[in-house]
Amino acid sequence: MDFKKVLIVTDLDGTLLDDDKNIAPEDIVAINEFRAGGGRFAAATGRGVAMAKRIIDELDIRTPCVIFNGAAVYDFVSDKFLWHSDMPDISNTYIRMLEREFPDIGVEILHEKEVYVTDNNQTVVEHMAFEKLIPTYRKLEDVPNEGRLKVLIAYPPDRIQRVIDFTRENCSKGVNWVHSSPMYYEMLPEGVSKASGVKKLTGLPELRDKFVAAAGDYGNDRAMIAEADLGVAVGNALDSVKEAADLIVRDNNHAPISEMIEYIRKM
Repeated sequence: MDFKKVLIVTDLDGTLLDDDKNIAPEDIVAINEFRAGGGRFAAATGRGVAMAKRIIDELDIRTPCVIFNGAAVYDFVSDKFLWHSDMPDISNTYIRMLEREFPDIGVEILHEKEVYVTDNNQTVVEHMAFEKLIPTYRKLEDVPNEGRLKVLIAYPPDRIQRVIDFTRENCSKGVNWVHSSPMYYEMLPEGVSKASGVKKLTGLPELRDKFVAAAGDYGNDRAMIAEADLGVAVGNALDSVKEAADLIVRDNNHAPISEMIEYIRKM
């Protein structure tokens, strides 16, 4: 296939990034060759601006990206939001309910360019340390309402299913919940997902009518993969994600994007 016709959209953690959060040299070479051939390359990630910037800069991604699990489309070149959807007011009510039900819960509120921590726990501490971020610690009532794009619930993997069950029963109206990793469960505006974010992305004039190839590994990637022209699951993906995919490639520790690009070349 002519690369000029193609837009690749890839998840970052667990897909493009290996377990040490690095990008395989083979993937970097393949991505550069793909773009040199006229292809467009973008990320679709749950990360916000600050958390995604290192990877975007490392790859010199010039195409706008889907961030906050679909709650925004962001142009890192011009450093501005092209579109975003704020959290509804009811999200505060749900956070309060979770605080009462799970006193040791961790809550991160991702604002346009800042991360607020309203409820700290060890999972949050480890997350901030791993991402090398210094969050702003505030009470929930002191976090600005305007510009909130998602809420991340951080809880140990062996206990997070209790949180998921609770939210399904009590906290589902007006929002969308996605399980983005073994220890993270995220509240998004209603109707928002990576799939909806990619639709916003492909509505941009320069990306209309592109053949969309989307890659991912976790539950928050499933709809994006299912709706893409070519849905790709990495080898370490959940079984439910693999079932939605058209193609399964190597796992995230073995340069899966290079395999994906080679497949597209031969189409």
